[in-house]
Amino acid sequence: MKQFSTTFHQNRSSYMQSSSQQNIPTSYWIRIVVIFFLGWVVIYAGRSVLSPIVGELQTAFGLSKAETGGIMSLFFLAYTLLQIPSGILGDKIGRKRVLVTGFTLYAIFIASVYFVPSFAVFLFLWILAGAAQGCYYGPQYALSSEAIPKKWITVGSAIIGSGMSFGIAMGYYLSSVMVSVYHTSWKMPFVLVAIPIVIVTLLMLFFVRERITPVNAANSQMAPKGNFADLFKNRNLVLAYITIFCSIYGFFVIITWLPNYLEAERGMDKIEASQIASIVPWISIIGTILCSYVSDKLGRRKPVVLFMMPLSLVAIFGIVYSDSYAVLIAVLILYGFIGKISLNPVLIALVADNAPRASLSTAFGLYNFFGMAASICAPYVTGLIADKTGSLNSGFYFAAFITLIGITAISFVKEGPKKTD
Repeated sequence: MKQFSTTFHQNRSSYMQSSSQQNIPTSYWIRIVVIFFLGWVVIYAGRSVLSPIVGELQTAFGLSKAETGGIMSLFFLAYTLLQIPSGILGDKIGRKRVLVTGFTLYAIFIASVYFVPSFAVFLFLWILAGAAQGCYYGPQYALSSEAIPKKWITVGSAIIGSGMSFGIAMGYYLSSVMVSVYHTSWKMPFVLVAIPIVIVTLLMLFFVRERITPVNAANSQMAPKGNFADLFKNRNLVLAYITIFCSIYGFFVIITWLPNYLEAERGMDKIEASQIASIVPWISIIGTILCSYVSDKLGRRKPVVLFMMPLSLVAIFGIVYSDSYAVLIAVLILYGFIGKISLNPVLIALVADNAPRASLSTAFGLYNFFGMAASICAPYVTGLIADKTGSLNSGFYFAAFITLIGITAISFVKEGPKKTD
């Protein structure tokens, strides 16, 4: 009887979600996809302006590689610690309210870097910017998962997530060109990147709406009741959390250290290194759409992930072992096609498939909490390994080992037959 009741409530919840999505105008969910795409553009642009100028930062403040990696680790520590609170808060007081507040603070903190008089102040503002970004993930994917029709959920999430690719390339280009070509202060890119952040904040304020109000979500007798602890009882959710940790670890080794690696280990100049490193995000735009389309067509996530992650492992090894310019380009293209950015929407769909509707924001907050925990470790651990061994190569080897753990985790996910509306 208990099993029948559970199945009945799950089917009723699925029917209600499908029915409510049919009433959403196509123009609205497309608008949501565009705005949240731009949100990821400015988030990753703000993060990536730092990578091409780590040499200037080391010179300005007398930092070691481990200390430089620690700057990004502290940024992502603040970002990660906000994932669960912002997800829970979004479910309770409104997801849009959390998004707009977080982005407003993000613009203020990152623009203020221009005025820092010391490393301590820079680090303080950088950490606050990371915390402000932490208000985005859970509320954003909760709103988009409710708005996008189920048959397009992975592709829609992929388009949103492809903003990360544009943002990385934008951040790399902005800081490398301004510092190397126009000879500005290393602080100036932080000011310029704040302008589009303000624009996106206004777009969210005026064009995003809260489909299910916190009161309705809490009081509706038809809505399934979410429980924080119950999310950890779901096998597939836990395995998705482990997998995204492993995928993001390798990704942040690459986007944090690859420009500097190409300068130090391959003798490239700053602009060339940034252009080569930008191959990963640009190619991922194609990969994320194609892999997400395949996932939606299959109606399953596990086979797609098991195809992508082993190739990521090959690509990470290939960065170190490539003995020519052409081979290096090839392995970066491969990683861009099947790496973290392309993988993320497939795992997001896995979370959406398994999480209760009333706890979507919390479930996505947890997903990104565990994933971004890797971003805390990756920059610092890679810099520390480089200081100990005298080369960044060992840091890439370790990233490959972590990726292998993720492949093992996803292999234990249990999925049924193809899901249909």
